[in-house]
Amino acid sequence: MYVQRSGITCASVSITSSRSDAAASAYFFSIQMRSLCIETALIDKHANVIDYATLDVQLDHYVGLDEVGRGPLAGPVVAAAVVLGEAADWREITDSKALTAQHREQLCSHIKQHASAWSLGRCECHEIDHLNIFNASLLAMQRAFEALPASPELALVDGKYSPVLSIKSYAVIKGDLHVPAIGAASIIAKVARDQEMVALDRLYPAYGFAQNKGYPTPTHLAALRRHGACQQHRKSFKPVADVCHDA
Repeated sequence: MYVQRSGITCASVSITSSRSDAAASAYFFSIQMRSLCIETALIDKHANVIDYATLDVQLDHYVGLDEVGRGPLAGPVVAAAVVLGEAADWREITDSKALTAQHREQLCSHIKQHASAWSLGRCECHEIDHLNIFNASLLAMQRAFEALPASPELALVDGKYSPVLSIKSYAVIKGDLHVPAIGAASIIAKVARDQEMVALDRLYPAYGFAQNKGYPTPTHLAALRRHGACQQHRKSFKPVADVCHDA
């Protein structure tokens, strides 16, 4: 069963280095204090994997959806939705993890400039702790879809499951490698989240977020044990839960 678009909007996650520390602090505080009503329908899912090679669909008729940030111990999970269109050359697009940071940023600018439409969605740490990371990822992708200034006929989602949307959707395993619009979504989401973690590093410099992006590197784990968890840590993740329990 499909649900109607809920009208939930998402905050922008593209934070530039020119944002002042005070402004960044106010920005994150406003996010943490925002009250959200999470409907069960928002995280319903389909186990409807499809082989992209069997589809015959034009680039401007479908939206690609992907998320980044499932593995980190801190920060939000960020999703993107992209309708590429036929106006540019998309042959360089691939899984964001296979690209250097510089190449990702270049492609991100290219996508934003030439794609038919794109948008971002997110789930915050407290939502991740409440829903679990899998459901939070689905919700972030739905929020990205809800914010999309376009009306595609079909949604293709990276992975084994697709969130329930108001249009037909399919999951594509390794979609970020094989489906151009999903690869584009992975790039935009990755760049946006990385920028946010750099901004968080200014607020919480002890954890090295600018370098580790919240992932459980040895230095991040050591800092977590030394300083305890900050407000941007995911309390339901075991390394964070362990230090909170010991505190």
